[in-house]
Amino acid sequence: MTHTSPVTRRQFLQASAVGASAVLAGAPTVVTADKAGSKHIVGEGDYKYEVIHAWPQLPDKFNWQTTHNVAVDKAGNVYVIHEGRRELKDHPSIFVFDDKGKYIRSFASQFQGGGHGIEVRQEGKQEFLYVCAYQHCKTFAKMDLKGEIVWQRFAPMESGVYAAGEDTKPEKIWGRNRFMPTNFAFLDDGGFLLADGYGSFYIHRYDKDGKWKSCFGGPGDGKGKFSTPHGIWIDRREGRKPEVVVCDRAHHTLQRLTLDGQYIETLPGYGLPANIDTWKDLMLVPELHARVTLLDVNHKKVAQLGADVDRIKTKKGIRNDPKQWNDGKFVHPHDACFDNDGNILVAEWVATGRISKLNRLA
Repeated sequence: MTHTSPVTRRQFLQASAVGASAVLAGAPTVVTADKAGSKHIVGEGDYKYEVIHAWPQLPDKFNWQTTHNVAVDKAGNVYVIHEGRRELKDHPSIFVFDDKGKYIRSFASQFQGGGHGIEVRQEGKQEFLYVCAYQHCKTFAKMDLKGEIVWQRFAPMESGVYAAGEDTKPEKIWGRNRFMPTNFAFLDDGGFLLADGYGSFYIHRYDKDGKWKSCFGGPGDGKGKFSTPHGIWIDRREGRKPEVVVCDRAHHTLQRLTLDGQYIETLPGYGLPANIDTWKDLMLVPELHARVTLLDVNHKKVAQLGADVDRIKTKKGIRNDPKQWNDGKFVHPHDACFDNDGNILVAEWVATGRISKLNRLA
């Protein structure tokens, strides 16, 4: 994800996408938002879900802000991170809900003004949060599930790709020599990959202690080079050799690579793909162009849920106006993940924030 000049997400969303409209590459047509009483049903066959918008609720003392990412722990608790606003220094950026959507706790006000990626990882008998933040923050951290910091890191200057001061005096400056991390993928040796999706467009490899080891990718036109490598995942689905999958967002593609970062294949036909998750034989891809795509183990698109692509791409101002949001349809899915039972949680990049739950019916 690399261009010589800074490109904002707003510019990406306004850009027209070659091949990013509703090209399904053989996927079945999806019946979207059929109402059964007050229910909103999306999908068909084995991929049918009931959509519950604005599923969790915050206590009155807190405000929904731009929701970015969502993750689930072993107990079924849901973790939501907001980008937040820098001036709200005491407002948490991470909120935790139980599996019924009831508020449990909140923390991490230090990520206000840049909260972005969040994942839960099991390490031995304990679970941890991995969190990254861009914009004003330019950092990433490992925390326990209550928000206590295990370690926190800034730009890996030893990689040789960052401007002076990115690790000590981070400012809200965009560019290919800036650090704007977006998401994580976890390796079997205890280490992890970190996508610098808005900054250098490199994928950084770290060991289990958060020490930088190497990097691959960087800006370019595909085949192992990127233009906004926003989301990243290790595909370990049964029957496949483990590999890295990167959401090459501005190219509207997914790229498949070996665990060492060697290019394998490009999968086209997405609309600003933002991140990835897997459950059993399914892969989940939220797209900022108003839909959530499901793929089978052979990367065939088997369903596209809540699609409202044409309206979102052609009509301005919908992101900021909940009155224009349609039941059973998405606006800007920025992240999505499966819960422990195969239901889907979707976090949308909208001004007032929104977390939807898709309860699996099949």
